[in-house]
Amino acid sequence: MANGGIDSQEFFSALDALSKERRINKNVLFGAIEAALISAYKKNFGKNANVRATIDPDKGEVEVLSRKTVVETVEDPQCEMSLEEARAIQPQYELGDLVEVQVTPKNFGRIAAQTAKQVVVQHLREAERGVIYDEYSQKENEILTAIVQRVENKQVFVELGRTEGLLEPNQQMPTEELQVNDRIKVYVLEVSRLGRGPQVFVSRTHPGLVKRLFELEVPEIVTGVVQIKSIAREAGFRTKMAVVSTDPLIDAVGSCVGPRGMRVENVVNELKTEKIDIVKWSQDPAEYIANALNPARVLSVFVSETEKAAAVVVPDNQLSLAIGKEGQNARLAAKLTGWKIDIRSQSQVEAEAEQMSAGNVEEY
Repeated sequence: MANGGIDSQEFFSALDALSKERRINKNVLFGAIEAALISAYKKNFGKNANVRATIDPDKGEVEVLSRKTVVETVEDPQCEMSLEEARAIQPQYELGDLVEVQVTPKNFGRIAAQTAKQVVVQHLREAERGVIYDEYSQKENEILTAIVQRVENKQVFVELGRTEGLLEPNQQMPTEELQVNDRIKVYVLEVSRLGRGPQVFVSRTHPGLVKRLFELEVPEIVTGVVQIKSIAREAGFRTKMAVVSTDPLIDAVGSCVGPRGMRVENVVNELKTEKIDIVKWSQDPAEYIANALNPARVLSVFVSETEKAAAVVVPDNQLSLAIGKEGQNARLAAKLTGWKIDIRSQSQVEAEAEQMSAGNVEEY
């Protein structure tokens, strides 16, 4: 480093190593060095000085240049220069011109190196945060493999590779108790620049996690032959997923279940025994609603397009199955289809029909 008293070869070798190790553009590093040198010079040799730093990595030299305006009467020697001084450097200078003068002091090396190190480290951190933010912001709505690092106040911090992810309490499956070193799949909700560095928010409850897990297991989804039309999920308990095939020879439900149920079983294992109902999607609302109530058998569905509501009739012995524990099956079916669903047993409907019929007779 010119006039700096720093081993320039060692200095630039270290920069080169940092650039490769942290995958940071060299120009970013040089910008950080220049800022550091300007900061160091102003701190020690005049805070009002108008200076710039130049780096020549080929020669391994860094220079500090003072930028002075040519004036008739010099009031601030740090920023101004007389016409006589300017013409001593170059005869063509006129009043108002900007002159650059080499001002790297002989004793600048140690101070500059110390200050530069601090500022470079800061710039490196910021640059690395930017690289990490760019990398992980592209992974929003994707799934990543994570390792649980620690649990603090019900918040779970996971290692995602180059950075840390946060699994907040409302994004954790209520049936799952995570331990340090557990390896799990997480869904990337959002990457934020808030705080000291990029914050990656991840989820175990988002329906997108189920979708991405099936994409890993089912080649037909990746090729587009099988499409996931809708997912309704109560994380940790049950998920309903509606699928359709674009090829009449391909069974959408069968593709997702897989040979001997292996594909769906792999997804269930990742979700810690969460039950998954895979149903066939249909353009016909009545058929779709009947399928959505699987595993219950449906006798008939009456739909009201204007109210987007459906009345469903099931055999008496299927009523509790159709409704599900605490109404879960019916609730998920309604969420999956986007329709309001009223479920009644066959005997209830027949009894109501008899009452109506008796009422009409009496009236008559």
